[in-house]
Amino acid sequence: MIELAGEIEELVGRALAEDLGEGDITSEATVPEDARGRARIVQKQAGVVCGLAVVAETMRQCGVEDVDNLVVEGQWREDVPAEVLIASGSARALLAAERTAINFLGHLSGVATLTARYAEAVVGTGTTILDTRKTTPGLRILEKAAVAAGGGINHRMGLYDAILIKENHIAAAGGLAKAVHAARTAQPDKAIEVEVRNLDEAAYALGMGVDRLLLDNMSPPLLREAVALRDENAGGADGVSLEASGGVTLENVREIAETGVEFISVGALTHSAATLDFSMLLELS
Repeated sequence: MIELAGEIEELVGRALAEDLGEGDITSEATVPEDARGRARIVQKQAGVVCGLAVVAETMRQCGVEDVDNLVVEGQWREDVPAEVLIASGSARALLAAERTAINFLGHLSGVATLTARYAEAVVGTGTTILDTRKTTPGLRILEKAAVAAGGGINHRMGLYDAILIKENHIAAAGGLAKAVHAARTAQPDKAIEVEVRNLDEAAYALGMGVDRLLLDNMSPPLLREAVALRDENAGGADGVSLEASGGVTLENVREIAETGVEFISVGALTHSAATLDFSMLLELS
């Protein structure tokens, strides 16, 4: 994963506080204080593992520091069940870490796995799969790292690092021309992307000299027309890039990619990814 040490520590701390509260009363009642154990985390479903650094931090904060990764993140694994991590230490500490560690690992691996499926679906088209801001509040940086692990590309991290002028911005500014001019004046070094819903809006935005068009909920035939319009008026992808968004599924993503757009943004990567199945098996030592 990308460098996230500080963010991981904080997120794990909050997650453990939510789960442990004042202590694991079941383990304190049933597991001897001096019991030692060896825990194996097993991937039970084919997909891409992501989040091992979060598992290790969860273990560390619970008092387990002997953690060994057995696989490389970001690689599709078909042959399951398979061990992905081994941890040794206090049995109580391992049990305290279990649910939080598996929650993170399953969710992030699910995001990476779904992203890998989308990326594989468009291989050979020249189209790049992007994520969106439709992330779980508080987990964006981890979810976007999972998208990258699965072969996607991160779009903007937030409202602070890229300009995307949408319908409401245009209305508030008093029109597209005013919105583009204001954005270019305020942030002259930033590329400008504009959301458009039809060919008329696309043609008008191209006339404003923007850098990218977000083609919102356009059908594949309309996307092809938008690509042709761009190629005729803005010098192809080297002049203005095109991003398709809205209604994208694994069933239609290749058809969308084959229209000639450079990017497809998929909110489902982060808001609808199914959890990948893992379990932790504990053996007393």
